[in-house]
Amino acid sequence: MDHENAGADRTPPPPELFSHEFATDPYPAYAWLREHAPVHRTVLPSGVEAWLVTRYADARETLADPRLSKNPAHHSEAAHGKGKVGIPGERSANLMTHLLNIDPPDHTRLRRLVSKAFTPRRVAAFEPRVRELADRLVDGFAERGSADLIHEFAFPLPIHAICDMLGVPAEDQDDFRDWAGMMIRHGGGPRGGVGRAVKRMRAYLADLIHRKRGDLGDDLISGLIRASDHGEHLTENEAAAMAFILLFAGFETTVNLIGNGTYALLRHPEQRRRLQDALAAGDTGLLRTAVEELLRYDGPVELATWRFATEPLEIGGQRIGAGDPVLVVLAAADRDPARFADPDTLDLTRGDNPHLGYGHGIHYCLGAPLARLEGRIALTALLGRLPDLRLAAEPADLRWRGGLIMRGLRELPVEFEPVRG
Repeated sequence: MDHENAGADRTPPPPELFSHEFATDPYPAYAWLREHAPVHRTVLPSGVEAWLVTRYADARETLADPRLSKNPAHHSEAAHGKGKVGIPGERSANLMTHLLNIDPPDHTRLRRLVSKAFTPRRVAAFEPRVRELADRLVDGFAERGSADLIHEFAFPLPIHAICDMLGVPAEDQDDFRDWAGMMIRHGGGPRGGVGRAVKRMRAYLADLIHRKRGDLGDDLISGLIRASDHGEHLTENEAAAMAFILLFAGFETTVNLIGNGTYALLRHPEQRRRLQDALAAGDTGLLRTAVEELLRYDGPVELATWRFATEPLEIGGQRIGAGDPVLVVLAAADRDPARFADPDTLDLTRGDNPHLGYGHGIHYCLGAPLARLEGRIALTALLGRLPDLRLAAEPADLRWRGGLIMRGLRELPVEFEPVRG
């Protein structure tokens, strides 16, 4: 018995979750959970209790388990959790019927509909526009010799790209940038500002959909309308919710992919040099594996979006009650040593890399090809045009945005030799 107690005494105490220190570097805490409490019940900052799933094998199974619903109506504590799960403001703005909140058969119908509009051909054809956006943004600060890469590059690039793809007129895109900025700034704090931004976005999208019905173009919203008019049923609420989630999910994840990825490269100069040399030689092969490794190493989505058990079930040997919320910790799963060799090492050449950065199963991120494209173009523009890019702050002084689902920096100050002309 004494021997058992001695063993128990050697177990380090559970880490504090969701603190400032945790937000800066959550990976030691996730390593502790993977080893000692791989399916762990905790109280979130919102007061909602949920299960955190941290091992890769459990995470992959959980993401594809049909007994876990995306619909918040299955939450056992609906009164307690109302408005505290999901995207702030989506309920009051009547935007709940999007792909992150619904199950088959509605999910199957809507995803098929969006897939018809969001084709690989459309994403590939968009590449020149994204390159043009990236170069224009770098032009804006290249002569200065310094920049905040979040606000001047990582944030505006995907917001303008997804607006272009949706068919938001250029003269309206600054409004979207303001609303998106509100959502990012307040993502982990007071939800009122986010709710107001979501409501304004909802009203605008409803009006835009109405206008496009009379003047269809070659854009995503027009594609949704066309698909709907060809026999598939898409209500106006569904159309607005779909445009909203494509905007919301398609923009913030890419902000964080560019921001976290650039930060990781700046902190790993040998890896960054290898990529820079490859790009200078016209070799884009390393760029593709690099983006996948950056997604695994410090990805843009820390926790997969909410799931709710529709019946009692077991995950990793732990009993989960019907109605319990379950959150898969992608950041923990993607550093699981049981699946990835040297998981805490950034290796841009890593070939065996089935990371969960964009999910798994029927809810696998529909916009992943666009995000990857934007990530490749962003890194090419930064490393190609600003070869001596360097961090202009101590890592300990950088602030990470609070919030449950996304992981991203508030700012990324950099310096470089000014580029004239």
